[in-house]
Amino acid sequence: MIVTTKRAAFGIATAATAAVFAACSAPGGPGGAGGPGGKKAAQGPRSSVRLIGDGSTAYTGPQPELPEPERLKEGQTPPQFVVFSWDGAGEDGQRLFSHFREVARKHNAKMTYFLSGVYLLPKEKGILYTAPRHEAGQSEIGFNDREGIKDTLAQLRAAWREGNEIGTHFNGHFCGTDGGVGTWSVDEWKSEISQAKSFVKNWKTNSGLNAEQPLPFDYDRELIGGRTPCLEGQKNMMPAAKEMNFRYDSSGIGNQVWPGKDAASGLWDIPLQLVPLPGRDFETLSMDYNFMVNQSGTTQGSPSMHEYWGNQLRDGLLQAFDRAYKGNRAPLIIGNHFESWNGGTYMRALEQTIESVCDQRDVRCVSFRQLVDWLDVQEPSVLAKLRTLGVGEAPKPGWKTFLAARLQAAEPVKPAVAEHR
Repeated sequence: MIVTTKRAAFGIATAATAAVFAACSAPGGPGGAGGPGGKKAAQGPRSSVRLIGDGSTAYTGPQPELPEPERLKEGQTPPQFVVFSWDGAGEDGQRLFSHFREVARKHNAKMTYFLSGVYLLPKEKGILYTAPRHEAGQSEIGFNDREGIKDTLAQLRAAWREGNEIGTHFNGHFCGTDGGVGTWSVDEWKSEISQAKSFVKNWKTNSGLNAEQPLPFDYDRELIGGRTPCLEGQKNMMPAAKEMNFRYDSSGIGNQVWPGKDAASGLWDIPLQLVPLPGRDFETLSMDYNFMVNQSGTTQGSPSMHEYWGNQLRDGLLQAFDRAYKGNRAPLIIGNHFESWNGGTYMRALEQTIESVCDQRDVRCVSFRQLVDWLDVQEPSVLAKLRTLGVGEAPKPGWKTFLAARLQAAEPVKPAVAEHR
C-alpha cells in the first residue's frame, strides 16, 4: 500500500496489505519535574501474596518503581516523554526480552511489553483458543512450548517488578479481510480480550507448570491497554476494551502531536507516529517493521545494507525525538519487535536510540501506563492548549508564557485505577 502524500508513506508496493503496518512472529522464533521518572510514589508495607485463581497470578501489592504523576506548574516546560513498546513480547533463544530489560535498567527507562496471550498457551492446548471467525486451535503466530512459557514468565515477573507495563497484543494475530481483526465486531473483540486474559490467568492449569512462581500481579488490574495486530480493528476494539477497564489504545496511526481521548470510547488514543526516513522524501511509521518494509521488503535483505538500514532507523527516530524535544514536546511513541530482521540491525539501532535519548535532561522514557497516569492528572485546558501545537512546533512566546495562564482551575486528581478484584 502506498500513501501518496509526502508525509505518509507506509508501504513499498500497491499490492501490499495492512500487514505492512505491523508484524509479529511465533514465540518459538520471534525470528525535570512534572512527569514520571522523578518523584517516587510511596509504596508502604508490602502486602502478603494473595494467589488468584489457580495460582498463575497473584496480588502482591502496589507495583514497585512507579513514580507518582505530577501536574504541570504554571509556565513549566512539559517533560519529553518517550515510550518504547514491544509487540508480542516473549522470550526465546535470542534472549532479546532479557537483553532490553537490562538496557532499560541501565538508562532508567520503563517500557511497555504487549504480550500475546497464546505465548502462554502450549501447542498441545491450542484447541482452547477460538479466535473470532476461525476454527478452534488456529493462530497465525502459533503457540508456545513449556520451555518458552517458563522463559517468558521469568521475564514478565522481572519486568513488572522493575516498573514496566504488561499490556496485550491479544492472541492469534489475524490480519486482512478474511476473518482478520479488522472485520471483528465489538462482541468478538470482547471474546478475544477475555481469552487473552484467560491465558495469562490460567497458564498453570494449561501448561502443567505448577511448580513455577505466579506472576506478581492481578492481570484484571494490570491490563489497561494494548495494540492490535497489524494496527487493524481499532474502531470496534476500543468500545470492547472500555468495557474491560482499558484506559488507552496504541493501534492508531498519527503525527507527532499531543494525544487526546477517543470521543466514542473515552480511551486515550496514543498512536504510532510518522517519523523521518532519512534519505527518502516521505515519512514512515515509528516501528522497526515499517522501516524494514520500506528498506528491504524482506527480513533477509542484503547483508551489505544491514548497517545502513539500522543507522537509518536510529537516525530517523533521533530526528523525530529532536524535533519534539526542541518543539512541541509531544510524546514520542516507538513500536518494536523482539526480532533479528536483517541481521539484527534494528535491535542495535533501538539500543543506540535508548542510549541517546533516555539520559537527556527533562526526558522521561516511560511506559504507556505512566504516560496516561500523567495525562490524567493534567488540567484539561492545558492539554487542549498543547494539542494546538503542530509537529515540531515550539510555542512562539516560549513555554513560560505559553503555559502561564490557567484557563481552568481544578483540584489535583488521581489517575483512574480499576478496583482490585
